[in-house]
Amino acid sequence: MRLVWLLIVLLGTLHQAGAANCDQADHIVVVKSKRILNLECAGKRIRTYKVALGGNPVGAKQQQGDHKTPEGHYLIDAKNEHSQFHLSLHVSYPNAADRARAARLGVSPGGDIMIHGLPPKFAWVGALHRQTDWTDGCVAVTDPEIEEIFKLVPLGTPVDIQP
Repeated sequence: MRLVWLLIVLLGTLHQAGAANCDQADHIVVVKSKRILNLECAGKRIRTYKVALGGNPVGAKQQQGDHKTPEGHYLIDAKNEHSQFHLSLHVSYPNAADRARAARLGVSPGGDIMIHGLPPKFAWVGALHRQTDWTDGCVAVTDPEIEEIFKLVPLGTPVDIQP
């Protein structure tokens, strides 16, 4: 009986030690076709937000000025508390594959892709901003949503942007 009790205690301790601390997200998944952004921790969805995308949302970003939201694997590599769009998280676009594709096409891949809130003069629009894809290739949420995301997402968080 002692052996069984010891195994139960040991397994409980190992489970607690291996349990993820989900105070923050460890992964962001944007599904463009569904217009959603999911924050995940340890493989489980912890938040979902509806989003607006670039004004030409179908397909991966090919070049600067095409108004497409990129598709691929990136990181959050900077946070801007003084963004022109309330708050913003910088996405590490272009990655190596994006730069290679742009080089083959003889174009600039562009950059400055962010997850951000609304411009101050349009903050009053709130969730209605999602009625149209309006960004230059970024992923936009409401100001209260970006405030929450900004707190939950540390630098270095992987971002997967899917078609």
